[in-house]
Amino acid sequence: MRFIVRVAVPALAGALLPLHAAAQAPPAPPAAITVPDDPLRQAFERRLEATALALDGDMGYCIVDLTTGARLSRKGDQAFPTASTIKIAVLYELFRQADEKRLRLDDVRALGAATRVEGSGILQFLDTPALSLTDYATLMIMLSDNSATNVLIDAVGMDNVNQRMRSLGLAHIWLQRRMIDLEAAKQGRENLASPCDLAALLGIVEKGTGLTTASREAMLAILRKPKSTPITRAVPAGIPVASKPGGLDGVAVDAGFVALPGRPYIVVGMTTWLSTGSDGDAAVEVLARDTHAYFARLARGGRYGRMIP
Repeated sequence: MRFIVRVAVPALAGALLPLHAAAQAPPAPPAAITVPDDPLRQAFERRLEATALALDGDMGYCIVDLTTGARLSRKGDQAFPTASTIKIAVLYELFRQADEKRLRLDDVRALGAATRVEGSGILQFLDTPALSLTDYATLMIMLSDNSATNVLIDAVGMDNVNQRMRSLGLAHIWLQRRMIDLEAAKQGRENLASPCDLAALLGIVEKGTGLTTASREAMLAILRKPKSTPITRAVPAGIPVASKPGGLDGVAVDAGFVALPGRPYIVVGMTTWLSTGSDGDAAVEVLARDTHAYFARLARGGRYGRMIP
């Protein structure tokens, strides 16, 4: 008796193909494995809040993740004195008016007696200098020169700065006096901003909103001029920081855009009602240091938190 065995070779091969394919490609993680979007955020928020509560004074901050658009803030819409950080708004208005052909950045303006004031900067010590508006802008940001700032406020117009801020939707930024105008300050005309409006203004500069490409790059170059601030001290050397600090009796502020590769961000810290300004500077530096450590880990951590070089 003979038996004939027929083997369905094509069918068998077809059955084996999925097994072969599965061996080549790793399976997707089971649905039961969950990966939180930001497992570091809660601990980060607790550290920031502890810094604010430990300060003998009042502190607000606003931090913006430029990768996701997420924002973290404390008293983000509260008005704080800006000190010299208001100069970012003056700088923005200067470049907007230049783009609108209302003035030229290479225009030379003399430093008159009405604009020469004490405080920070070097122009107060020079004999009637005449500089371009660009040079005044550089001194205003890099050395926080108050005399240079007054020249620029007169050039662009205080009301124009405030109207520009309103047009950008920044309701809490107010330029209400020139630099070192104590009488105006006694009358309550203080330069003010909220942490989140300052952060939004830096975001506008970073995006180049309303600016030509050349003006955006020039603004960032001026804001990146070397200076020692709470934010620049907290960020490792080699990472570009576009920032402007400020300080007055009882007030310490810093606001900066940090171009961290893979995870750029904006950080603003504002303090007031301080017993000493150095307390505020120290608190803002801790804020900036914790913020950078947080974003540096997000930049390197991949999906599961392994630190990838």
